[in-house]
Amino acid sequence: MALVTPKPLDESVLNHVFVHNLNRIYFGKCYLNQHLSHLISIASFPALQMAMEEFWEDIKRQIGRMDAIYALIVETPSNKNCNPIKSIVKDNFCLDEEQPLPILLDMDIIAYLQLLEHINISACSMLKMIASKLKKEQAAQLLTECFDESIDNDHLFMLISKEYVTTE
Repeated sequence: MALVTPKPLDESVLNHVFVHNLNRIYFGKCYLNQHLSHLISIASFPALQMAMEEFWEDIKRQIGRMDAIYALIVETPSNKNCNPIKSIVKDNFCLDEEQPLPILLDMDIIAYLQLLEHINISACSMLKMIASKLKKEQAAQLLTECFDESIDNDHLFMLISKEYVTTE
């Protein structure tokens, strides 16, 4: 089977791909921003609650950066497409179910927040690559900052889960 190298995408297609994926991350972060207060209130481990507060501040900064990217590329955010990130928060957390042990709920929160950060890390990597190809260096820098925060948050939640599991 011969490998076929795809033709390079033209600038308008790249721009469409960029905006489409930026919209997904943006509205996923906005949705999470609206629901983090509830998630923090149901977490039982104080270190997790503090980590989530820090995470929430990062989300607000990331939303602000993405607003700046939209201004730079002269686009308006659009939430018209199915947003899988919103679906993860909405459908998969299942956090309103009663749990016999608080650790089950806390670990679910940690797992899903890390999942969301992994999606953000992957999407920011792709978006940075596209922004560079489109010569949108300011957008690439803002995405790098979002990427770095997501890496830090992923590590933070891993440390929290280790602390939770090893606490006596």
